[in-house]
Amino acid sequence: MKKHQQKLSKGGLLQLSKIANRQAICDVLVEKAKTDKDIVVLCSDSRGSASLTKFADTYPEQFVETGIAEQNLVSIAAGLAKCGKKSFAASPASFLSSRSLEQAKVDVAYSNTNVKLIGISGGVSYGALGMTHHSCQDIAAMGSIPNMRVYIPSDHLQTRALIENLLKDEKPAYIRVGRNAVDNVYEEGNVPFSLNKANVLHEGSDLTIIACGEMVKPAADAAKALEEKGIEARVLDMYCIKPIDKEAVVKAAFDTKAVITIEEHTYIGGLGAMVAQIVSATYPKKVINLSLPDCPVVTGNSKEVFDYYGLNEEGIIKTAMELVGYAK
Repeated sequence: MKKHQQKLSKGGLLQLSKIANRQAICDVLVEKAKTDKDIVVLCSDSRGSASLTKFADTYPEQFVETGIAEQNLVSIAAGLAKCGKKSFAASPASFLSSRSLEQAKVDVAYSNTNVKLIGISGGVSYGALGMTHHSCQDIAAMGSIPNMRVYIPSDHLQTRALIENLLKDEKPAYIRVGRNAVDNVYEEGNVPFSLNKANVLHEGSDLTIIACGEMVKPAADAAKALEEKGIEARVLDMYCIKPIDKEAVVKAAFDTKAVITIEEHTYIGGLGAMVAQIVSATYPKKVINLSLPDCPVVTGNSKEVFDYYGLNEEGIIKTAMELVGYAK
């Protein structure tokens, strides 16, 4: 077990510590680059923020530093991909999804190049830096581009499985990960993964909770708490925002009485909007979207922002109970 994955508890037992998803990306790329010299990593003065310093130090000939020039970052990555390279371009999600949107649209998606765009410190990870550094519209922006896939993994184990799978294809993708270390959703050695298929974390027939990214853990925890109250909640880890697992959404709408979506993103054009479109067109049920508002969000660390807007276990439980008529 890697050193950054273990620690001793007070009782002396070995426990897994929290690991940031960005670290998992570096671990996979460092491991695979030993034998795959076509892997190239590009950063916009962000190797530290992206946890990619180890890759840069280990494989300097496979690393490109563009400086703070996100548009160049994406275009160079696309050019290298056209030369047969497997490009991974990392930059803060707030800048990657806005400053270089045209390059992502034209050089990557329209040209169908083998570029994986890594949006680091996504959502409200930058906390108190405010709207300039928040990426609360990137699902809508990137998801609206034809040929561009969008993924938001929930923990480092799923992130690893995702990157390993994306290394096997030559299609464009945008992967958003947060800045902070996160709790495990899955167990080491037991990560069910099928590309573009949602994972069912908890079964239930009363309602369905569909979550992505850092919202998956509180969704799973909420389902366990709701079970104690006699409410059966199905939980879907919809890490694949685009292409969304339509089959899983339709089945949830058919099997349960209502749907709750939760995401670290504005309600406009995000996971909730996509789910509502599918549900309304197949088996119309009530869909409640827990998300960020269409305005600059309050400043604070991620937990403070999540708590303020009810993007946490308590917020999910409250919404679920109201939906099934158990509100006090």
